[in-house]
Amino acid sequence: MIRLQKLTLIRGTKPLLEAADLTLNPGEKVGLIGANGSGKSSLFALLRHELQADGGDADFPAAWRIAHVAQETPALDRTALDYAVDGDTTLRRLENELAEAEAAHDGHKIGELHTALADADAYTVRSRGETLLTGLGFSHDQMKRPVASFSGGWRMRLNLAQALMCPSDLLLLDEPTNHLDLDAILWLEDWLKRYPGTLIIISHDRDFLDGVVNVIAHLSDKKIKRYGGNYSTFEKQRSIDLALGQATFEKQSRERAHLQSFIDRFKAKASKAKQAQSRMKMLAKMEDLAPIHAAASFSFEFREPERAPNPLLTLEDVVAGYLPSPPGGGAGGEGAAPALRSAVDRSDMSFPLPSPPPGGEGAIRILSNINLTLQAGQRIGLLGVNGAGKSTLIKTLVGDLAPLSGEASQGKGLSIGYFAQHQVEMLRHDQSPLWHLAKIAPTVREQELRNFLGGFNFVGEMASACIAPFSGGEKARLALALIVWQRPNLLLLDEPTNHLDLETREALTVALAQFEGTLVLVSHDRHLLRATTEEFLIVANGGLEPFDGDLDDYRDWLFKTKLGKPAAQEAATTTSAVDRKEQKRQEAEARQRLSTQRKPVETRIKRLEEQMERRNTRRAELETLLTDPALYGEARKEDLKARLFEQATLVKELEQLELEWLEQQEVLEGIGGL
Repeated sequence: MIRLQKLTLIRGTKPLLEAADLTLNPGEKVGLIGANGSGKSSLFALLRHELQADGGDADFPAAWRIAHVAQETPALDRTALDYAVDGDTTLRRLENELAEAEAAHDGHKIGELHTALADADAYTVRSRGETLLTGLGFSHDQMKRPVASFSGGWRMRLNLAQALMCPSDLLLLDEPTNHLDLDAILWLEDWLKRYPGTLIIISHDRDFLDGVVNVIAHLSDKKIKRYGGNYSTFEKQRSIDLALGQATFEKQSRERAHLQSFIDRFKAKASKAKQAQSRMKMLAKMEDLAPIHAAASFSFEFREPERAPNPLLTLEDVVAGYLPSPPGGGAGGEGAAPALRSAVDRSDMSFPLPSPPPGGEGAIRILSNINLTLQAGQRIGLLGVNGAGKSTLIKTLVGDLAPLSGEASQGKGLSIGYFAQHQVEMLRHDQSPLWHLAKIAPTVREQELRNFLGGFNFVGEMASACIAPFSGGEKARLALALIVWQRPNLLLLDEPTNHLDLETREALTVALAQFEGTLVLVSHDRHLLRATTEEFLIVANGGLEPFDGDLDDYRDWLFKTKLGKPAAQEAATTTSAVDRKEQKRQEAEARQRLSTQRKPVETRIKRLEEQMERRNTRRAELETLLTDPALYGEARKEDLKARLFEQATLVKELEQLELEWLEQQEVLEGIGGL
C-alpha cells in the first residue's frame, strides 16, 4: 500500500503539494493527472527516492521493487535485444555471479545460481525480450542493431522495454505513449492490463487511461483527490462538480449550444455507417462534458474557410516515395524537414508535379497505385502500422514530396493547413510568436496579431518573447495558431497531439469536431480519431484502401495480423471468412445480451438526469428571485420563508439524486461497455 499523509512538496519557491493525502492499494492501476507544473513528475521522483518530502510522510513497503523508464539512453554498441534484457537487473546480477563462480570453480555456488536463474526465468528471457520489442514496433533485424544506431524516439522505446522487463512491484510510467504509434500503444495497453503489480501512469492519452487504469489521482490546488474508475468516469464526476459549483453558467450554456448546434447539423447528414454513429456518440459525450470545456483555461476554433473547391485534391495512379539526396545534401529523404509554410506559400503549386519515371535509379518506393480524391467536407482518419507510409502519404498530399509517378492535381483555391509530425522542431526557436505570425501576415497590424495570439494564451510579453524556453506544449500551441490564422479548407495533420496536455488535446478535439473544411488525420490518440473523423483509410502492404470498420475493429485486425503473431509469421493469411462470420455472430449476441442488461440502468440514469436538470433549473430560478430586495420586506416574509424552504428542499433532493446517479454509473461500469 502507498500512503501519502499531509504531504508537502516544494520545488524552488513554488509549493506543489500542501498537506496532501492519498491512499493506493496494492495491484491498483492509477492514472496520475493534473495541469502541467502541478507536481506529477516531482511525485514520481519522490516515489523513486530521488526527492525528499518537505513535510508529511510518503510510505510504502521498503521491499517493493520499483521500475521506471530512464530518460537518457547511452549510445551503446550492445544490441537492442541485449539492452532490453538488461532491464531484468536480478537476472543480470545472477549471470555475473555465475561467471565469477565458474571462474573460481565453485561447484556448490554454481549449482545454487543455476537454480536461482531457473527461478528468474533466465531460459525464456530472450524470448520474452523479443516479444516486448516486437510489440513496441521493432523488427527482428532491428533487434540485432546496436543501440547507438537508433534515433531518440526509438531509444525511448528501448528504455520502455527495459522497464517492462524489470520484475517489479511498482511500475512508474511517465508519458509512455509519447514516442509510440497506435499499434504499439494498443499492444502496451494490453500488456499493462495483465501487469500484476501496482501501476501509476502519467499520460495525456485519455483512451489509453480508460483502457488501463481503475483509479484516477487528480492533482489540483496543491491537493490530490482520488476518484474510482477510469478517466471517463473521473471526467463525468468532475463535470457534475463543476456544473453544480461553478459561477460560469453563461459560458457553459454557450459551449453547450455551440456543440449541440454542430451535433444537430451532423445528424441531419450522417449516414448509418458504424463510424458515423460512433462519431455522433463522441460528439454527444463532448456536449455532456461542456462544463469541463467551459472551465478549461484554453479553447479555440478554426475559422470558417473562405472558399472550398470540390474536389480539393486528387491523386491518380500515384507512386509515393523518396528520391536519393543530391550530392552535398538537399531535399528528398525521410529526414528532410520542410520549413513551416503558409497556405499562401502553397497557392502557386502547379500540378501535375514533374516526376521521374517509375523505378528511377535510387528511388525508394513506399506506396504504389494510390487513387484518392478528397471531397469537400470529408473527414478521414489514416490507419496503419509504424513504417507503413502514413507520413509519406501526408507529405505527398501537401506537396513536400513529388510523386515518383502518376498525377496530383488540386482544386482552384485550395488552402492547406499542415501540421507535420515534427512541426515543433520546424519553428524558429530564436524568434517570438509575434514574429512567426507576422511572417505569414506581413500586412496586418501588430495589435490585431497580438489579439489573435492572446486567444492562444500568448499574452503580454510572452507574445514577443523568444520561444526557445517555451515548453513543448506551448510550441505546439503556437504551430496550431499559425494554421488557424490561415483559414485552411484542407487540414493535413500528422500526430498533432504530440507535446499537448489533456486540456489542450480536448480543446483541439472540440475545434476539429466543428471544423467546416476537409480533414485528413494521422494520430495515435483514439479519442481524437473517434470524435473528429467519419471514415478510415488504411495504409498497408504498400498501398491505400478503405478500412471498413471502427477503431475496435482495427484493434482486432492488429492483434490478428501483426501483434498476435511472431514477427516471422507476419505474412501469414488472416482468419477465414467463415471464422470471421461466426465471430461476428457471437459478438452480436454478446452485444445484445449486454444491451439487455444495460438498458434498464441507462433508462434510470436518463430519468435521474432529467430530474436533476429540472431541479437545477428551478434552483437557478429561485436564486434569481432571492436577489429581489423587495422579497425581504416585512410584507413578504411568508414568501421569503417559502422560497428558502423550497431552496433547501431542492438542495437535499439534488444530493440524493446525485448519489443515486453515481451508484447507477458504478452499476453500469460493472456491467461493461458495448
